[in-house]
Amino acid sequence: MKTPYKPKADALPACAVLLAGGRGTRFWPRSRARTPKQLLDITGPETMLAATAARLCPLISPQHIWVVTNGEQAAAVRRELSHVPPSHILAEPVGRNTAAAIGLAAIHLAREYGDALMAVLPSDHYIAQPAAYRKIIRAALDVAREPGNLVVLGIPPWRPETGFGYIERGGVFSRPRGVATYAVRRFTEKPPLALAKKYAASGRYFWNAGMFFWRASSFLECLRHFLPATHRALTEIEKTIGTPRYARTLGRIYPRLKNISVDYAVMEPATRGSGISGGAPRVSVIPAEVGWSDIGSWAAVYELLAAKAGANVSAGPAFTLDAHGNYLYSPKKFIAAIGVRDLVVVETEDAILVCPRERSQDVAKIVPWLEERGLRRLL
Repeated sequence: MKTPYKPKADALPACAVLLAGGRGTRFWPRSRARTPKQLLDITGPETMLAATAARLCPLISPQHIWVVTNGEQAAAVRRELSHVPPSHILAEPVGRNTAAAIGLAAIHLAREYGDALMAVLPSDHYIAQPAAYRKIIRAALDVAREPGNLVVLGIPPWRPETGFGYIERGGVFSRPRGVATYAVRRFTEKPPLALAKKYAASGRYFWNAGMFFWRASSFLECLRHFLPATHRALTEIEKTIGTPRYARTLGRIYPRLKNISVDYAVMEPATRGSGISGGAPRVSVIPAEVGWSDIGSWAAVYELLAAKAGANVSAGPAFTLDAHGNYLYSPKKFIAAIGVRDLVVVETEDAILVCPRERSQDVAKIVPWLEERGLRRLL
């Protein structure tokens, strides 16, 4: 059996920080405030959160898994990851985007271990090749062990995609465990289609899947330089960890943190070479061909589960006649679909969604409409 990851040169523990605070509005009506996308069994028998934690084993032990979520979902996360120490489930009082969430985890790791390697991972993505994924994570942690190194995984694009950020690679940075790591030249957010086509064809660009690796101390130093107000606030919170004052201090200070993604707050300015004490951070990207999907819509679920193009996918009893390319979810009620094409039908106890597969991104618009009308029972 493979042993958990152990750094070569020091005793730093390798910890996974799973980001699990999202609402998953594009997966309404299954995804709700208390049971968002990451707590659903969308792609298999396990919830996406449980699958994310499971594929890290035996590389990172459950005792070194941390989760950042919110107060509404914390209890469900603890039940779902019962093998993870309850104190490692960190609940934000309000959402403040990924820079703050990762910072919250970093101060807890710093308090518990002094310093630690951080693998920051979304909790709601799909990975078809977990063994290859773990090999790349090992290499990324090797690079991240050096103070000041920031590592991101890049997904080789197989189509022009305007909904993802892109990473442009430079020359080879290093080859840990025989895995090529490249210097990052720049990050580009969600380009127009013409530019996305050039990026996808060039071989120099990768999709940014939001998977990052660094020391907790390296990340906190970047926050101190690039986002000083957030760093000062987190330092105040850190002083109260493990005391009766922690919850009150977190609730008072955390809502004041800047609402900004880690890409904008840290990765982009670090790539531009902004200097910090001890030298500029070094940003590198590792290509990750691991069968990745962000499972960003019901259409993406269909594409993952369909046996072939045009096949119907049914989660529950169904009859189809002259029907093609439909995703049908109704685990308790029988669905009969006749003469329909490329539909998404999702049934729950209190709601039904019907839309063309090509419009599945628009499902996210339902949630604010429900909020405006005070229909909280459907949220």
